[in-house]
Amino acid sequence: MSLMKSLAVLSALLLLIPSIASSQSYHQQIMEQLGGKVTVKEGRIVGVEFRNSSRIGPREWAIIGSLKDLTKLTVYGQAKGLNDSTVRYLTKLEKLESFSADGAQLTDKGLSEISRMKNLKSVSFFHLSFRMKGFTGKGFQAWQDMPNLQKLTVAGMSMGDEGFEAISGITTLTDFRTWHTHRTEASNALIAKLPKLKSLRVGQRLPYEQNAPLSLSDVSIPALAAIPTLERLEIGEADLSVNALKQFSKSPSLKQLKVYITYLKEADIAVLKKALPNVEIQFDKPTESQRKKLDAYLGRK
Repeated sequence: MSLMKSLAVLSALLLLIPSIASSQSYHQQIMEQLGGKVTVKEGRIVGVEFRNSSRIGPREWAIIGSLKDLTKLTVYGQAKGLNDSTVRYLTKLEKLESFSADGAQLTDKGLSEISRMKNLKSVSFFHLSFRMKGFTGKGFQAWQDMPNLQKLTVAGMSMGDEGFEAISGITTLTDFRTWHTHRTEASNALIAKLPKLKSLRVGQRLPYEQNAPLSLSDVSIPALAAIPTLERLEIGEADLSVNALKQFSKSPSLKQLKVYITYLKEADIAVLKKALPNVEIQFDKPTESQRKKLDAYLGRK
């Protein structure tokens, strides 16, 4: 390439710099007008956070998908505009590492599309596809090919054991959190298959129908206590006994245990601490309203 041509190319590139900066500023302005919090680093938008996503439409999802330097995206508060049609915009975010969403309306096919974001390390879903006909969570099977995914939260979802079977094949997970789904206790054995699991939170299923089977009780403790890599566990929203929890003394790696929203008393926790002297134990005593909710979840008056 001649010197003149090289200078011409350089001049053209320099002319693009103001337009890129202008575009970033314009997109930031749109996000902020909708109530979003935008994080900018070295002139590039690297983070976008919404606490109310109900106003985000196709145009805004397209803009978010154009933010090539985005590493963190949080869309809480009714992100119903995120569906099979708009999720294709997000799959262009090759640098995205952290993604959290509340209320997205994805089919299993749409859910599988997220697996195209290979740089993702942490994903949290709340109320994903809640009561959507045909949604099972099988779309998580495609996530088994995501090389960097370490943390996953699925909560407030009408997803049963099929979805958890798909999740059990995501062998890179080190941190998993779940509560308020339609799963049964059988899914705890599936969770226990995760080969690198270090941190786990498990809570009760939603009382989605009369006499719906529980997802957590003393029955599941042996499977959870047998996870060889588990270091931190939060367990609650269940009628747990001290004798059952003592089985965690056999957990080879457990360092921290948090027990929340149960019928246990301080005296029970004192007994548990003696049985697990090498484990840091935290007990969150339930409030009266939490106790009543637990009664309702377990079908008690």
